[in-house]
Amino acid sequence: MREGTWGRRNPWQNARVKAFTLAVLAVAGAGVAAAGKAPHWEPQTSGVTARLRGVSAVSERVAWASGAGGTVLRTADGGATWQKLAVPDADRLDFRDVDAVSETSAYILSIGSGPASRIYKTVDAGAHWDLQFTNDNPKAFFDAMAFWDAGHGLVMGDSVDGRFDILTTGDGGRTWTRVPQEKLPAALPNEGAFAGSGTNVALAGRGHAWIGTGASARCRVLRTTDGGASWTIAETPVAASASAGIFSVAFRDARHGMTVGGDYRKEKEAVDNAAVTADGGTTWTAIQGLGGFRSVVARVPGSKASWIAVGPAGADVTEDDGRTWKVIEGGGYHAFSFAPRGRTGWGVGERGAIGKLIWKFGNVEIWKSGDNGDETVPPHDSCDPRGSRPRRRPGHASGLRPRPRPAQEARGAGRQRR
Repeated sequence: MREGTWGRRNPWQNARVKAFTLAVLAVAGAGVAAAGKAPHWEPQTSGVTARLRGVSAVSERVAWASGAGGTVLRTADGGATWQKLAVPDADRLDFRDVDAVSETSAYILSIGSGPASRIYKTVDAGAHWDLQFTNDNPKAFFDAMAFWDAGHGLVMGDSVDGRFDILTTGDGGRTWTRVPQEKLPAALPNEGAFAGSGTNVALAGRGHAWIGTGASARCRVLRTTDGGASWTIAETPVAASASAGIFSVAFRDARHGMTVGGDYRKEKEAVDNAAVTADGGTTWTAIQGLGGFRSVVARVPGSKASWIAVGPAGADVTEDDGRTWKVIEGGGYHAFSFAPRGRTGWGVGERGAIGKLIWKFGNVEIWKSGDNGDETVPPHDSCDPRGSRPRRRPGHASGLRPRPRPAQEARGAGRQRR
């Protein structure tokens, strides 16, 4: 035997060992990754007992919440502590919606007939509040609002005398202007929206918006593409009744959206209570699989097909645009909001309940490697808003250190999906 060859495997044996090792790592890594990325709730202490119906997350540290009895809360430490904010002369108001446009600026909407529907704004983290709008129509009842940016937004209410009631602002809420009746479609008898989570309105881009309706003979979705100046309406397959309809609308972009809802008197039932669109809301297709009535749907930030639906009786998650759903273990909430980036969000509900949704992705996901045994690990979050292109790391959980591969091997490399 020639010197220097003792103990060497032949190339075929070496390749088989590598293939077997990578297969074991892939199976083990996929299992750990799946367990590591499962969303779960962490209960937090709000310090209040009021029913909470509004929540708006700004970052993984700052979020706002609102509810009955003039309740407005804010956290600046990820929910470790929640501060109750004082709104002048608002103890009897029910703030069903809060929309934060920055860590220090937010709008809150109270609901009710006539002057009970109001909009307040703060620009100093809740130290001071300005009353921007008080409803002067005794027949009007406002339900939800949303903002494209700090200056441009809209608020919507139930139909009045057969016409929808929508107001817009272009100056940060200093003035609110009703959309002319001739720019709005006719409403069905009693058609309006449910003020259950402040998410009846969804926005995208600079001028797209959608509003889900209910409480009438059919459920429909209003749509605008010009910042609320004019509106059209589309039918949906969501079931409708005096206590049922669309409670929430969310859009991933200007074309892909989802609605959820149901009958709030039957929280455990999920009968024709969700639909999706892929053409900007012109047509809607029914989807099934939710675990019950759901009052809010939210797109998972940075993802291509993931959404969560939350209601007072539970929550579900889909990773394929609603074709299949999985239960998120834990309690239920009335409203929910994701921070724009990352995998952190908050749910709010009965008796001051607040839950923080944690959705972490581990770094053990294994990518298929080339014949030289290298491994390429995806970003910490493979749905990161910054992009999903794989990047190399100096090392990862397996203890292996990647080294550059020839161009032809890199082009042929695939990856093991989650």
